[in-house]
Amino acid sequence: MQKECITKIVVRYCETDRMGIVHHSRYYPWFEVARDEFVTAAGVRYFDMEQKGLYLPLVETRSRYIKPAVYGDTVLIRTTLIKLTVVRCVFKYEVYRESDKELLNIGWTTHAFCDHTMKPINLKKKFPDCYEVMTGILTEEE
Repeated sequence: MQKECITKIVVRYCETDRMGIVHHSRYYPWFEVARDEFVTAAGVRYFDMEQKGLYLPLVETRSRYIKPAVYGDTVLIRTTLIKLTVVRCVFKYEVYRESDKELLNIGWTTHAFCDHTMKPINLKKKFPDCYEVMTGILTEEE
């Protein structure tokens, strides 16, 4: 089973600040796009999970800015699932510039497993099939 997903994004002018550098707030929507592609590649769609009553609200996020991306750059986002418990999971994102493979950013998002009322649930008990899929795509943090 695929343990990582690479998402390609071309930096748009509207994502940059006056200096032509990608604004720090733009990385989080990129992480969301990359995470969606990652879980879809694993055979799970957010829409389907929510239809079954499984939600993954964001409970924590971090981002380390190493080098700037600029207007016109094509960036590659490597997404992995690095931690999984029965109540939450952590995704890691590594953002590289495609042209020189330079590491620009590392980010993490932590998500809880909840029902439609946002009450925490035990994923392994409530959705064992989903837990099994997520176990199969888990990558140990280096």
